[in-house]
Amino acid sequence: MNLRFASLRQLALIFILTAWGQGTVWAEDSQAENVSTDTPDWTAIVRNSPYWVSQGVYTNILTIRRWVLRESGYCSSPDRHILFNMRGQFIGWISNGTNRAATQKRLNDTRQKLYVKGLTEEWVAGDVSTKGYPFALACDQPHVNLDIAVGRYLGALRKDRVWGAWDDLSFATREQPGALHDALLYIVQRRSEQNRFALPEVLPRYLAGQILIESGGQARAHSRANAKGILQLSPSALKDCQIKPQNYWHRLAQIDCALRLMHQNARNLQPAFDERFNHLPHAKRNELFVLLLVQAYHGGASRVQALLDDETLAKPAEYFAANHERFTAGDIAFGMVFHNLGRDRLGLASLYYVADVQLATEALCRMPTLKPEEFCAWK
Repeated sequence: MNLRFASLRQLALIFILTAWGQGTVWAEDSQAENVSTDTPDWTAIVRNSPYWVSQGVYTNILTIRRWVLRESGYCSSPDRHILFNMRGQFIGWISNGTNRAATQKRLNDTRQKLYVKGLTEEWVAGDVSTKGYPFALACDQPHVNLDIAVGRYLGALRKDRVWGAWDDLSFATREQPGALHDALLYIVQRRSEQNRFALPEVLPRYLAGQILIESGGQARAHSRANAKGILQLSPSALKDCQIKPQNYWHRLAQIDCALRLMHQNARNLQPAFDERFNHLPHAKRNELFVLLLVQAYHGGASRVQALLDDETLAKPAEYFAANHERFTAGDIAFGMVFHNLGRDRLGLASLYYVADVQLATEALCRMPTLKPEEFCAWK
């Protein structure tokens, strides 16, 4: 078995993520006979972890996620699994076995060895239907090729550019089509002038990141869940935006609809958010709110609102609000989800999605043609 354990310095890193928010782990095979009867399952480990473990979680997630997106670091080979503990710290990796059963056995054997070496305080074997602990995630994940996606978004090839009309919007021409980026900024400006949508000023760059992550900038992207277009909108969302089926793929309509959904989510979440976090410094408060809006786009505004005001689910938010000086905005956004994993259908998918969108925005902000000082600055 090819097994590597992390050094102490590497323990500053955090769990591996998947693009498009879908974590894919090899099916866990039962190894329960190796675990004592009083060992808690993974949800108990999450429940028992103190809130302070979320310090640094956001930066560390982004670091490890880059390994996946760029196929670098410990994910330079796709035939590996990363293991991480309840603090999100990277603690080891394995090379996959010849089949799922062999890989599962390696994972469970490695979990036990990590426990014996003192690199984890607890361990739980996984099986076909249950996560093991320390958590494991495959490096071989479906993800956006950011370089290609950015090229599409910026209209590097003529076929990726856009023109046309939607509602009262009219952008570019057949003879001179424009980049998706320019279309997004045009729609944001028009709707702002019309006072249709009230959104944070930095949100357009995150919506751009969502285009990259949701579809890679491909106009005809279509998921198995029947989400469609550059922003992977569901038929019900498109219907709510009064978009007819023949226009479901219309890129201007997709952007306009996504902005409308963001506006609705912001309006619904603002009261509970202000009650919980209004005392935070201006920039930090704005950053946190935008990250929660991105999370709401992926998992629903009602679920995010429960993290703010539900008697049980809001306990992490209550702690982070009272001790916000110790955490970044990203740490708070991720900690609110992490400490509720397993409740209200909350999973790591929300963290995966927000991390990917953040990395996509960073990729865009490295493009000098976007005038990073205007498009990427927090306001």
